[in-house]
This record gives sequence, structure tokens and C-alpha cells, in this order.
Amino acid sequence: MQRVLIIGATSAIAEATARLYAERGARLHLVARNRARLDAIADDLLVRGAPEVTRAELEVNDIAAHGAALDAAWAALGEVDVVLIAHGTLPDQKACEASVETALAEFATNGTSTIALLTLIANRMQTAGRGSIAVISSVAGDRGRASNYLYGSAKAAVSAFLSGLRQRMAKHGVAVITIKPGFVDTPMTREFKKGALWAKPEAIAEGIVSAVDKGRAVAYLPWFWSGIMTIIRCIPEFLFKRLSL
Repeated sequence: MQRVLIIGATSAIAEATARLYAERGARLHLVARNRARLDAIADDLLVRGAPEVTRAELEVNDIAAHGAALDAAWAALGEVDVVLIAHGTLPDQKACEASVETALAEFATNGTSTIALLTLIANRMQTAGRGSIAVISSVAGDRGRASNYLYGSAKAAVSAFLSGLRQRMAKHGVAVITIKPGFVDTPMTREFKKGALWAKPEAIAEGIVSAVDKGRAVAYLPWFWSGIMTIIRCIPEFLFKRLSL
């Protein structure tokens, strides 16, 4: 029986992923800010087959609270086989350009808080000598673009951190998986016009579970984003500056 810890468990992608693990019969510990949503998701997961679903509230930017939250998670599950970190926001780029305070707050939510959690989680899993850590980053971190470079820079920091962590943890039997979704149709993106490149949370969840099962290093989801981002990374700077991306 797998024991799965999900941080940011009320996000659409995290909820869809939790459902897949519940259907496998995994025990789950859910962490997020909204207790009412946590309770509702937990009830649903029990119906779907999870034998036990515990949950706890956490404001991820309260770095001092991370240790106690992880203590509670490990106490609830005993040991942890899979960790999924899935929290984040989609900042207003113009607001970030206008305010240092807003920019740093958004960077903290999407970057610093994840790095802080990973530092504590990695030490625990290194001691255990087993398990998988999956983190939702983004294709936006592959190259800064004018339309969302604050978000992209936070995700780039997470991706670089995960790359180094993966190399470190490989020596200790722990897999580290970087998840890089493209456009996903979630409540966070409800105002965006949708097109052919958009995916549903359920499809991303299937990709996450598959990537964890296979121990992949980096998973672009859906798969075609790997090719798209290869092209974007290769655009010469003199031309890239003229594009509207």
C-alpha cells in the first residue's frame, strides 16, 4: 500500500492526482490552506477507495510552520512513499512589474516556499533511503517571457533546485521528478481563452502518476510541450525580443 503526501492538495491537478492514488488504495495525507475544501476532497477520496485520508492546514509561506506540518504528515502515514508538491499561484505580471512587494510575495509562493519544503522533505527521505518526490514546476520556467516572467523565474528556480536535488538524492535511492505542465484548464486559468494546446487536470494527473511510477527525471505534460519548449529555447535572442510571447 502506497503512502502519499500531497502539499497544495486543493489544486485541480493535485485533486485529480489524489483520486488516482485513492483508486489504487493508497493512504493519503493532504495539506492545503482551506480546511473545508480539504474535508470535502478527503470524503470523496474515501469513497473512491482510499483506506485512510488525513489532512492538515498549512500556509506555505509560513516557513516556520513547515517542520511541524511535515512532522504531522510523517506521524499520520508512518513512512512516506510519494510526495507531490502542487501549490502555486498565477501572478498578474503587470502587478508584479509595478510593485516590488507583490513581485517578491509571488516569487515566495511559487519558488521560495517550495524550496524550503523540499529541503526538509529531502532530508527525511534521504534518511529513509527510498521514495519519490514529484514537484509541479512549469514550462514557463524554460525561458523567461514578457507575459509571465515573474512566474517563469520562480519556476526556473524550482526546476534548477530539483535538478541538483535529483543528482544528490540518486545516491540515496530517492527519485526526484520535475513535472512541467503546459496550459492546463483549471480554476486558476478560467479567464484564459482555451485552444488545442490546453489539457485537462485529469490528463496531467495521469502523466504525474506515470512519471512517478517510471522514476522519470523530467516530465513535460502533455508530452508535446517538450518539443515546443525546445523550439522556444532555441530562438535567437535578437529575434526573441521582437516576439509577443
